[in-house]
Amino acid sequence: MKTPGIHLCDVEDSTLVVIDIQTRLGAAMPTKVLSRVVENTILLLKSADLLGVPVVASEQYPKGLGEYVPEVRDHLPSTAHHVQKTCFSCCGSEEFLDVLERSGRKQIILTGMEAHVCVLQTAVELKERGFEVFAIGDAICSRRLDNYQNALDRLEHIGVNLANTESVVFEWLRDARNPHFKEVAGWLR
Repeated sequence: MKTPGIHLCDVEDSTLVVIDIQTRLGAAMPTKVLSRVVENTILLLKSADLLGVPVVASEQYPKGLGEYVPEVRDHLPSTAHHVQKTCFSCCGSEEFLDVLERSGRKQIILTGMEAHVCVLQTAVELKERGFEVFAIGDAICSRRLDNYQNALDRLEHIGVNLANTESVVFEWLRDARNPHFKEVAGWLR
């Protein structure tokens, strides 16, 4: 049970949402930035799959922006829910909202691109719907650094929790005695 006022990610209450990490959109990102986002998203996906955290992955107009970046696609759990959309906020998709509602989970962990468009709009609308939202700073990006930084500033201003990949993973594990600790810790090396 969560203590009021404490904002740690809870493995029993989290859903990982991967927003629009797609080939043509990724090609517009700085190479090092895209690499960091993909690497950290993969760590979150592997951890979520191992620990039983549901995953929802969206694709923004795949006909124009391409399919998932192959490395991300290859790590999406078989149980992941895939949502194709044209709206920038994932919340514009009834299918997306239905999946979240059916899960009963109230913490949403956001990764993806672009930080100042789809990630930001999704976070704002999830907050408006009463979800506790975590934006993972090292697993989101924009083409330009100033847009990324502006998104983080706006997200923090509206009460979105800013976190990083390792924090989320260790909050999900919660204890070094967790039977999955050694496996997950090995992925961090």
